[in-house]
Amino acid sequence: MSNTASGLPIGRGLLYLIVAGVAWGTAGAAASLVYRASDLGPVALSFWRCAAGLVLLLAARLVRPRTAPAVREPLGRRAVRAGVTGLGLAVFQTAYFAAVAATGLAVATVVTLGAGPVLIALGARLTLAERLGRGGAAAVVGALAGLGVLVLGSGGATVRPTGVLLALLSAAGYSVMTLLTRRWGRDGAADASRTSVEAFAVTSLCLLPFALADGLVPHTAEPVRLLVLLAYVAAVPTALAYGLYFAGAAVVRSATVSVIMLLEPVSAAVLAVVLLDERLTLATVAGTLLLLGSVAGLAVGEARTPAGRVVLVRRRPRATAWSRSPRP
Repeated sequence: MSNTASGLPIGRGLLYLIVAGVAWGTAGAAASLVYRASDLGPVALSFWRCAAGLVLLLAARLVRPRTAPAVREPLGRRAVRAGVTGLGLAVFQTAYFAAVAATGLAVATVVTLGAGPVLIALGARLTLAERLGRGGAAAVVGALAGLGVLVLGSGGATVRPTGVLLALLSAAGYSVMTLLTRRWGRDGAADASRTSVEAFAVTSLCLLPFALADGLVPHTAEPVRLLVLLAYVAAVPTALAYGLYFAGAAVVRSATVSVIMLLEPVSAAVLAVVLLDERLTLATVAGTLLLLGSVAGLAVGEARTPAGRVVLVRRRPRATAWSRSPRP
């Protein structure tokens, strides 16, 4: 089963998204270690993440074999796509960091990642004619419930209206990016590698002035450790994860994409327990199981859907008078 435009099998697209979601979850733990090793702020870290990721994506694009897209994309449309995708990515990241500062990590994460699947499901229904069905809707509800239990289960969350609005803005940026990636992927005009490069170029330019105000050059007593951490953030949860995300999001239904990306807080919670010595709670276990069950259910349903598959039916030749007559 494959997407007719890009040729990427849906099963492989699902695998790409799962790896991307898990890789995104490691960014939080790596960022915590960066903050411990230096005075680098969150916006400056986001800029370096995008800028260094852009360099790695460009290097990978130079060595990979070039393949022509199924449909040649006009230059003007390509520029619009790069600008809108890059701006959506910049809004997604920057508004999320601002929401964390305004209302705390727990509430910002729940509102941003929880509103994403809802906005994407509605947008996909209105603009892409993609239907979730009852099973898909139940999986989305289960995933959102798991997210709430996982992130808010420890208590101590403080809800502030400004932070909630910023988190909703972040979710809107993520939703626009996901829906457009899916829309352009259906006609085969967008190349995942080129989309990643162009999006990160636009995002880096958008984040640069904010990073300059935040403090672009960090001060640290452990420069080698800091460089290793920054290299990891740029390589794994950025260049690799977003490259896989843009490829998978082009062939998988948008609502399914948004739920699979909820693997990010699961990965982050596991790393927090294993590497950062955080306590394993009943809420962490219950939320993780709810999320994993919902993701698995949607992934199985997506792999079985006939959407995007080309079925060739060979018709039997019509019988003629001579073919119906008995043979001598």
